[in-house]
Amino acid sequence: MSETTPNSNPRIGADRPLSPHLQVYRPLFTMMMSIVHRITGVGLYFGMFLLAWWLFAAASGPDYFNWVQGAFGSWFGQVILFGFTWALLHHMLGGLRHFVWDTGRGFGQVARETMAKATLAGSVILTVVVWIIGYMVR
Repeated sequence: MSETTPNSNPRIGADRPLSPHLQVYRPLFTMMMSIVHRITGVGLYFGMFLLAWWLFAAASGPDYFNWVQGAFGSWFGQVILFGFTWALLHHMLGGLRHFVWDTGRGFGQVARETMAKATLAGSVILTVVVWIIGYMVR
């Protein structure tokens, strides 16, 4: 069998990538939204440790639970929980966008852009609404 190395082809220089890479493409809004969707998925993975910690504290007794509640109630804890809420809602709306694509719809350029913008705007608006309702219920 013949083997081909990147340097064996004179048309391909050693400084050129063999396949398209992020450096080749102009960043598009939909591309950035895809990357953010993946990042929020990772964030949700780590956010589940916060939920497990809170549940463990609830099962451990009132002293430890109050301490954990205090940590979540601090300004830093509130920022983390706000980000977790946004990540959850953004990932959910991104999943709904992918579900629409699974039905064979929304592949046009305008539809893709509109759904990506709606995902971002919807996640921000819903996050603020959830937190407003949360403060009103207190």
